[in-house]
Amino acid sequence: MKFALPSFASAAAKPVPGMVQRSRMMEYDQPLVWVVLLLMLLGMVMVYSASISLPDSNKYANYKNYHFLVRQAAFICVALVAGLFAFRVRIETWQKLAPYLFVGVLVLLVMVLIPGLGKGVNGAKRWLSLKVFNVQPSEMMKLVIVLYAADYTVRKQEYMHKLTKGFLPMMAAVGFVGLLLLLEPDLGAFGVIVCIAMGILFLGGINGVWFGGIAATLVGMFTMVILLSPWRRERIFAYLNPWEEENALGKAYQLSHSLIAFGRGEWFGVGLGGSVEKLHYLPEAHTDFLLAVIGEELGFVGVMVVVAMFYWIVKRAFEIGRQAIAVDQTFAGLTAKGIGIWIGVQAFINMGVNLGLLPTKGLTLPLMSYGGSGVLINCVGLAILLRIDFENRVLMRGGRV
Repeated sequence: MKFALPSFASAAAKPVPGMVQRSRMMEYDQPLVWVVLLLMLLGMVMVYSASISLPDSNKYANYKNYHFLVRQAAFICVALVAGLFAFRVRIETWQKLAPYLFVGVLVLLVMVLIPGLGKGVNGAKRWLSLKVFNVQPSEMMKLVIVLYAADYTVRKQEYMHKLTKGFLPMMAAVGFVGLLLLLEPDLGAFGVIVCIAMGILFLGGINGVWFGGIAATLVGMFTMVILLSPWRRERIFAYLNPWEEENALGKAYQLSHSLIAFGRGEWFGVGLGGSVEKLHYLPEAHTDFLLAVIGEELGFVGVMVVVAMFYWIVKRAFEIGRQAIAVDQTFAGLTAKGIGIWIGVQAFINMGVNLGLLPTKGLTLPLMSYGGSGVLINCVGLAILLRIDFENRVLMRGGRV
């Protein structure tokens, strides 16, 4: 009787499936994860600092001074769990789901406008109430338009140089989304969505002449929307001269106090918790104007740290996108770059508004400003980015996803 000795060479060549999975799971961009976590944690601290005095006002008289801190912490926990689930979904599955997700969020945008379903805050009807928290479909659309535009570009690649078959169908879809958002109204979200869609189409190889022409048309349309809307027009003129007495006490009130906050912060800030502008001078300090509180309490250095971390996220998104395209994963590559455009454009607009470089617009600072929908969707989007990076690393090692 013959006995076959175990082949250690073959055992080494065929690792245990569980061991392979564990080694793969460590192949992710750890610096990117830490940057995202640091932004969310810093945002939570600054939300607490910016909102701690709100219960002194009549509007929030029934709230505890830690109300927004607890809710933001809960939002972050839910967002991290959602991000873990999103990371486990293959990019191929996201591509298959993209058209259905787009239609689903369109339905939610329509539901927001139905009386009795949509919830209004400060004159804008942008939320659906789920009792525990409010859902903002426009935030969901920012992620979904990334997936949909990337999938559309891959499916219509041969028509990208044609206006009727390549560009117009996508623009019709974005135009319908824009119509629903303008009815809320939410011009800021519409601007971000247009930038995402146009950016992905440009990266996907659309005809340069058509792209330039449509871009100029869109600029003209946005200009007309502003000129034909008296309150938007007044806000623009106030932004151009915020220190005029009528503007400083009216349409440019937020901007003037935001600039005062940055001025008080100087290089190193007045110290965490030492902001004066958050004491009922600067409205929405814990949401749209959180950066102004950061500037006042942490100074120029604190603001530059935040800018550098956002720069890192956008840079890594484009690098991951290039790697995906290099291994013939075009949808994944365009999705990664689209996520970079989304985070970069929204952060740029928010920072520009806070610094007086852009007209005042209601856009939050990604990952940092108070709000459940924003933090949740940001985390899901960045989890998809990490999944793309994970699949890139597996493919570059010759493995299978």
